[in-house]
Amino acid sequence: MQSATQEEVRLPDELMEFIEDWREKPGNLIMILHRTQEVYGFIPRKIAVELSRVLDIPLAKIYGVVTFYNFFKTKKPGRNRMQVCMGTACYLKGAEDIIDEVGNLLDIGVGGTTDDDEFSLEAVRCVGCCGLAPVLVVNEQVYGKITREKLPEIIAKHRKA
Repeated sequence: MQSATQEEVRLPDELMEFIEDWREKPGNLIMILHRTQEVYGFIPRKIAVELSRVLDIPLAKIYGVVTFYNFFKTKKPGRNRMQVCMGTACYLKGAEDIIDEVGNLLDIGVGGTTDDDEFSLEAVRCVGCCGLAPVLVVNEQVYGKITREKLPEIIAKHRKA
């Protein structure tokens, strides 16, 4: 019998089909977590608990994987994911100043989300646009040769009207 405090969770059919396809394959947990994050945008705790039940894997093991790899998120990201590339070329061209200025403009730190859930800020490794360093990616839009002066306009462009 389920406890009264535990919320009943039903995983989407598409995710359950994926789980069944991967259940017996090597590396299944990481693949299932990737698909889960595609579905939800992050790994919600109640979903991690349900995955633990469905896969018969301890919740601690799931969180061990989720917290080890920085790709996985345990908090819902903002509507606009701002990712500053910190790869070598971007770093050498001032990415640290860019990430600091984005944080100042949005009043959040790396890994944070604005109070209105509009923006989240991430430091990411090389995005493969070294010739455009430093690079900022907002959602999937790439901005190259970024300067501090360009940031307010980029933020305004993505802010909800």
